[in-house]
Amino acid sequence: MQKSHRHLRPTRLTALAAAVLGSIAFSAVHAQSANVTLYGIVDVGIQHVSGVKGGSVTQVASGIMEGSRFGIRGTEDLGNGYRAMFVAEARFEGDTGALGNRPASGNQLPDRLTAGLPASVQAALTNVAIGPSLGVNTGNRLFDRQVFAGLVTPFGAILMGRQYTPAFEVSNRYDAFANATAASPGQIISIPAGLDIRADNSVLYRIEKDGFFGGLMYAAGENAAGMSRGSLKGANIGYQSERFGAGVGYNERRDSLGRKALNTLTAGANYNLGFANLFGLYAIVKEPNPSSGVELRAGLVAAGVPGALIDTGILPRLQQDVRLYHFGTRIPLGTGTLSVGYSKADDRRNTDADVQSYGASYTYPLSKRTDLNLAITEVKNDKNAQVLPGGNGFLGGVTGVAGQDARSIQFSVRHRF
Repeated sequence: MQKSHRHLRPTRLTALAAAVLGSIAFSAVHAQSANVTLYGIVDVGIQHVSGVKGGSVTQVASGIMEGSRFGIRGTEDLGNGYRAMFVAEARFEGDTGALGNRPASGNQLPDRLTAGLPASVQAALTNVAIGPSLGVNTGNRLFDRQVFAGLVTPFGAILMGRQYTPAFEVSNRYDAFANATAASPGQIISIPAGLDIRADNSVLYRIEKDGFFGGLMYAAGENAAGMSRGSLKGANIGYQSERFGAGVGYNERRDSLGRKALNTLTAGANYNLGFANLFGLYAIVKEPNPSSGVELRAGLVAAGVPGALIDTGILPRLQQDVRLYHFGTRIPLGTGTLSVGYSKADDRRNTDADVQSYGASYTYPLSKRTDLNLAITEVKNDKNAQVLPGGNGFLGGVTGVAGQDARSIQFSVRHRF
């Protein structure tokens, strides 16, 4: 019954690639047979990040390439091309064993969200209202990554539960880094979050045939005052072959009053030249009403902040109007893969908090299940921007002051089982 968790960053798409598509292709299963599999990833490494308040920090981190997880997935062949399936996937931190994590910058918020406000209001935002919510799985859900069940039919799959959203699927497909490392474009639209990655209480219709793919999602807000309140709807469509792919996706979130909140359009393409695979991604992020603005307002009023100040001086700062651009390539190099990319977030608001990032990563396989990874990312923050990069499974946070650049060097060992 909980609402979607939007703080990035960020996690690699496995619901469709590892579960739905795997189930559709499960031709070896005989009629009336069932199969249950335990699987997972442990991704742990070391990162050094400069730009954090106080200078720089070196951390042992989980989830640089992919969020560490364990899961159970199962299928049952019902005959005549029909299958039942389920996925239950839990997050864990390979460095601490915890279920969630916090950014290196802690509760710190971007200066543009607090500048000019009374000290007591700044403290309320940083220490009570917003700051403590920054991070990944701060509510310590067991199956935070995904949990759903459904039917796979000759006409597509119908799945229900906590799932990846249609717009995120497109973003993940056409990100040269596949949502991994600090260089992924999602890192520069993370505070406030520019994309709903997952949706609770969702119903998804999904189809993939002859290279074409598409999906329709509706996630219920479960609000007695109206169906649209707190809901999310989304769709995507695209085509993918070994040579070429293109797709477009859209998510639209409504706040708890039913007003249009975070909505994200993603569009991307890739072209495989043989010696290199080229990627391009574009996104439009708009949030005229903060998705959790109603709840934030109520909490601040309870803390003694005047409602007029909240309505005119705080909530407008959480609105978004951003254009995201990403270009990159993956190149086979030796026995491994080199990924290189550039991303830019163009802030169309008066704050003009533009961000650019440049990055490269190299993955060296030790075996089919284990690889070594090295990534270097440079983030250029304009005068009002404060992006501190993180990784696939964790949020970076914000730099010490607005306009301060950041750099990340990451090394990880990833093992799949």
